[in-house]
Amino acid sequence: MFHLTRQLVLGIGLALSFALSAAAQSTLSKVWVPDLGNGTYKNPVLYADYSDPDVVRVGSDYYLTSSSFNAVPGLQILHSKDLVNWSIIGAVFKEQPPVAEFRLPQHGNGVWAPAIRYHNKQFYIYYPDPDRGIYVTRATNPAGPWETPKLIKEAKGWIDPCPLWDTDGQAYLAHAFAGSRAGFKSIIAVSRMTPDGLKVVGDDALVFDGHAKHPTIEGPKFYKRGGYYYIFAPGGGVPTGWQTVLRSKNVFGPYEDRIVMDQGKTPVNGPHQGAWVDTPDGKEDWFLHFQDQGAYGRVVHLQPMIWKNDWPVIGTDPDGDGKGQPVLTYRKPRVPGPAQPLATPATSDEFSRTALGLQWQWHANPQIGWSFLNGPQGYLRLYAVPLPADFKNYWQVPNLLMQKFPAEVFTATTKLTFTPRFDGEKVGLLVMGLDYAHLSITNQAGRWQIAQTTCRDADKLTPETGAAPVSIAPATGPVYLRVQVTAGAKCRFSYSLDGQKFEPVGTEFQAREGKWIGSKIGLFCNRIGKTNDSGNADLDWWRVTL
Repeated sequence: MFHLTRQLVLGIGLALSFALSAAAQSTLSKVWVPDLGNGTYKNPVLYADYSDPDVVRVGSDYYLTSSSFNAVPGLQILHSKDLVNWSIIGAVFKEQPPVAEFRLPQHGNGVWAPAIRYHNKQFYIYYPDPDRGIYVTRATNPAGPWETPKLIKEAKGWIDPCPLWDTDGQAYLAHAFAGSRAGFKSIIAVSRMTPDGLKVVGDDALVFDGHAKHPTIEGPKFYKRGGYYYIFAPGGGVPTGWQTVLRSKNVFGPYEDRIVMDQGKTPVNGPHQGAWVDTPDGKEDWFLHFQDQGAYGRVVHLQPMIWKNDWPVIGTDPDGDGKGQPVLTYRKPRVPGPAQPLATPATSDEFSRTALGLQWQWHANPQIGWSFLNGPQGYLRLYAVPLPADFKNYWQVPNLLMQKFPAEVFTATTKLTFTPRFDGEKVGLLVMGLDYAHLSITNQAGRWQIAQTTCRDADKLTPETGAAPVSIAPATGPVYLRVQVTAGAKCRFSYSLDGQKFEPVGTEFQAREGKWIGSKIGLFCNRIGKTNDSGNADLDWWRVTL
């Protein structure tokens, strides 16, 4: 599928391999490892909200990106050698454009489904902002730096772009439409681009209408194989849809359609929207897609794929009708070289470096003074940032430092030292979504008030509720905050003054998804009003365990 010089492939692959192999074991998840260690794997290969994934193979390396919406750093980049063991290696941007607008939370806006490709010795990522149009960014190293995203098509409602460079050098862009912005949906269109892929030219052509058979068709991924143009696109909606494939001998159609995978008799609902890749020797084909798991987000599965009569069949096809169903476990892809060390996206962080772990994302473009890292001393300082003047709840607050839920069952604990300087300053551990809850310590009249606070329908700016706090004397040493998440995303909070005995606080909280994302977990430090100084919380570590 890709043609590269051997020197370039080795240069990219070796540089990343040396950097990643040493870190792989230190960041290995304690709560979910998909590689079963016996030549097989279990799904999901990414038990986290990497929504709308796309993947490209360059030589023997695979790179994945996904929707990041309002979270920053945006467009995280993951790397794998075998499609099972993945590590985060970077992100496209540290500030989302337009910068001033995204300094405030923009839940569900920003980066929707992206596409990643390799062309002319450069990586390209195309992504849509549904309120602005189509952006493109490029890099020679997928770990970064990436160019500042460029708006190449101002078009409200255009979403899910994917480029195709044809064998004759012509470039095309497939995309879908967001009904909430465009006023219509369920169609796929194709536009011409300049050969460098940096400008959309000519008129948009409607190539497929999915209303009759594939409602809400979107997320197209554009390929060419054996004289056919293929558009892989999900239909039927996020929770319960299926994977559709369109094919045509002409780039502008007409396109035939076929459902090539659905839930079948498996527990994997709505298996769709993702990426077709092959192995370096071209002998195997694989497909990565998401499954919507509510509060856990859109987790990523890996499926075997074969071709029959120039149609793909994804997953296993027990009845032989050409429509596959997802696998729960399967043999790993056969790729050249030694077995890749076990790897997972990082979850824990000792805060011992001069940069945050790549798993962390702010809920808006970060501003000076929110946080400082002191790598040699091993802590992260969060300052008590003033709450918005019209504060109703934490849906409005930008300085939330969050990461994705990493598994169905896990425990997150942080060790911190709280140094308030004014009444009302607060530090907390937060489970964030359309409903949220946090365990916080508030400085009030010389005492610390420890409480669980809950907010239902936070997006409607409803007020928070909570029981009476536990009042303690200010701690002279560290405090430990913890949340335990059990099956079904049920959460219980507790705290400790010695790291051994944890005292439960509040009642069980049912986590809930956010706007187009799963629930997130993380930290905040805030206060009411602004003075010429600020209290702070110094975080020694954040650890995710069973």
